[in-house]
Amino acid sequence: MAVTIGTNAPPVTQSLSQRLNWLRAGVLGANDGIVSTAGLVFGVAGATTDSVALLIAGLAGMVAGALSMAGGEYVSVSSQRDSELAAIGQQQAELHADPEGKLQQLAGHYAERGLSRELSLQVARELSEHAALDAHAHVFLNLDADEQVSPWAAARASLIAFIAGSVIPLVAIITTPLAVRLPLTVAAVLAALVVTGVVSARLGGARPLPAVIRNVAVGSLAMGLTYLVGWLVGQQL
Repeated sequence: MAVTIGTNAPPVTQSLSQRLNWLRAGVLGANDGIVSTAGLVFGVAGATTDSVALLIAGLAGMVAGALSMAGGEYVSVSSQRDSELAAIGQQQAELHADPEGKLQQLAGHYAERGLSRELSLQVARELSEHAALDAHAHVFLNLDADEQVSPWAAARASLIAFIAGSVIPLVAIITTPLAVRLPLTVAAVLAALVVTGVVSARLGGARPLPAVIRNVAVGSLAMGLTYLVGWLVGQQL
């Protein structure tokens, strides 16, 4: 029996894999917020020591970056969701048009995996009687027919994570004394990048050290280059 996709279907609790994907996106969003805002305020700091100018630049960068990331994530995930729904809808249409043919196709899949023809047909028949669309979506599309990604959840996670990451360099460079402003901000930024590097590596099942080195190198390069640009511009003013 095919399962109908409807807009009035009850909400489905997110799977562990989806929650991990949002968490990973959040960590990466925070990392982007740290690096981009640190680069922006260091660029301004290279040209001026005015705390108000630093605050305005940092806040503007935070808002613009967060909205840009959230919008980009929404558009990207919406496109992914549309593609998934279209593929599932195609499977549903084929099930309505030729249920027996789709049953044989599912049985053929399990036969190719090593099951006997009789057992393959039995498995396909029992799965189809329970939830045919789910079975075909999982086998042929690697999708869950009742669970698609949420563009709004992705956008919200990116927005919040970017802002959270941006706060670190902005607060550090605004609240610390002028004499130690830059070194303390560098220390805060690099410490935060170590944390996001470790977390992202753990989520992906990789060794933390390479991720930490990449994060620290990119963050250091961003702060160094933008400070140099700001300093050069400041010399001409």
